[in-house]
Amino acid sequence: MKTQQCASCGSHEAMHHFSGRTFTVDYKQVARQVHDICGWECRICGEIEFDHDTDSAERYSKASDQLLEDYALAIGAEIKRIRRKLHLTQKDAVKLLSGGGHNAFSRYERGEVAPAQSLFVLMRLLDHHPHLMAEVHALSDGADLQQLLSSRHPERDTEDLTYGQK
Repeated sequence: MKTQQCASCGSHEAMHHFSGRTFTVDYKQVARQVHDICGWECRICGEIEFDHDTDSAERYSKASDQLLEDYALAIGAEIKRIRRKLHLTQKDAVKLLSGGGHNAFSRYERGEVAPAQSLFVLMRLLDHHPHLMAEVHALSDGADLQQLLSSRHPERDTEDLTYGQK
């Protein structure tokens, strides 16, 4: 039986060769399987090292990269579908929902950048409950925040904020 020293934990003869295994690549609750992987596994610490004599590492890496790319494109398409359903321009979506840069939604929709998880959850919530857009519009004008600030610090509502003049 083939054995070698583990590079991670240093155990001698702990690495045992395997072949024909299936590994799962996962990212944010999405997974893909990569079959027929060959390599070495440490019986002490569980370290895995792909076999250099096969294409296992390359196939695993390609599957990982493809999963990330597919995920980004799928999320981008979903963001675009929801934005259009809500009758928002990209500019309006940034202003109302994310506060990001002016090109943020364009980059999300092309799959160049992943949106924050909170933004994606908000978009999905609005997809299921589009009537909440009226609340989003009402909250975005800031009147409720001005009222909250005024109620906490009423003396500051009438302060003269002319700087440098006394």
